[in-house]
Amino acid sequence: MTARKCLPWPDKRLKTPADPVAEITDDIRAIWDDMVDTMEAMPGVGLAAVQIGVMQRLAVVDASQERGQAVRMANPEILHASVQLRDHDEASPNLPGVHATIQRPRAVTVRFMNEAGEVEERDFVGLWATSVQHQIDHLNGKMYFDHLSRVKRDMLIKKARKLR
Repeated sequence: MTARKCLPWPDKRLKTPADPVAEITDDIRAIWDDMVDTMEAMPGVGLAAVQIGVMQRLAVVDASQERGQAVRMANPEILHASVQLRDHDEASPNLPGVHATIQRPRAVTVRFMNEAGEVEERDFVGLWATSVQHQIDHLNGKMYFDHLSRVKRDMLIKKARKLR
């Protein structure tokens, strides 16, 4: 297990949808372990495999206070999203030094393949829901700032470039 380096934006892989995972293998579990280590080293509350250059639909999320509660997901998909929205300040290690407030559904129901290779449905609320949606965006080739207006997105990217 090791923390991996995150791809710098605008790496084209960050704009490319990830490939589905056919089955859970020891290799997949090892990637998840590295992802958890990488997430903890940031520190962050989630990570998608594409952020570290692995083009598979894998994500980890841990929005717990005490940590160590990471949910490992393969092929996550949102089945239901609440009508009630929640604002949260989001960022990404792929574009360090900047952040933006993004509005997303407060709660989501997600279907995914778990560590045992079983299909599971789970409800996520609050920061957990925000992080799951953020990771699924990454798996679909989207960054959090793609939810901003063009003007705000351009300002954020310009600021990030100045920080390099």
